[in-house]
Amino acid sequence: MNRRILRRTWAIPFLLTAIGATATGAPPAPSDPASAAPMAAQRDGSHDFDWEIGTWATSVKVLRNPLSPKATWVEFNGTSVIHALAGGRANLVDLDVNGPAGRVRGVSLRLYNVEGRQWSLNFANMGDGLLTPPSVGEFKNGRGEFYGTDTLRGRAILVRFVILDVTPDSARFEQSYSADGGKTWEVNWIATDRRLPAKP
Repeated sequence: MNRRILRRTWAIPFLLTAIGATATGAPPAPSDPASAAPMAAQRDGSHDFDWEIGTWATSVKVLRNPLSPKATWVEFNGTSVIHALAGGRANLVDLDVNGPAGRVRGVSLRLYNVEGRQWSLNFANMGDGLLTPPSVGEFKNGRGEFYGTDTLRGRAILVRFVILDVTPDSARFEQSYSADGGKTWEVNWIATDRRLPAKP
């Protein structure tokens, strides 16, 4: 099993940030509050993961040896338990799945950045106990997209993690790699979750 793939999950990202600056050589003129256009209200996404709190049956497909001619899919089944932390501005995923290729146990700590209004997804495979670089992003129209960077076989790559098809009782998670700067993507992790009834 490719340990790099297993260390990243939704449960896993290159932060696309545009930084602009202008220089005129003279200090800017004072703005007129009466004529200034109102700033667009920024969306508070601190509760975007509230729907996921609870226990889920999880089916996972993992692409071994991604971005290579030797890539093959393996499958796992088990559970994901999501715990709310800090009033919803953080949560912890406990993943435990098994299959013919072995067992995968991992944890993902999701943290909400209040100022940036984005989430970071921080995953560790308990096979080695190491955190991967975080995936950073946000939800728009019910779809979460998170991006980051990593290395694969010594080569820098981009990582995209997407949460889609979200309902109160189901969701899909996909992770993809790109070795050409985001021109093309190869999916290497697909997880489908279905909510399990709460224990009495």
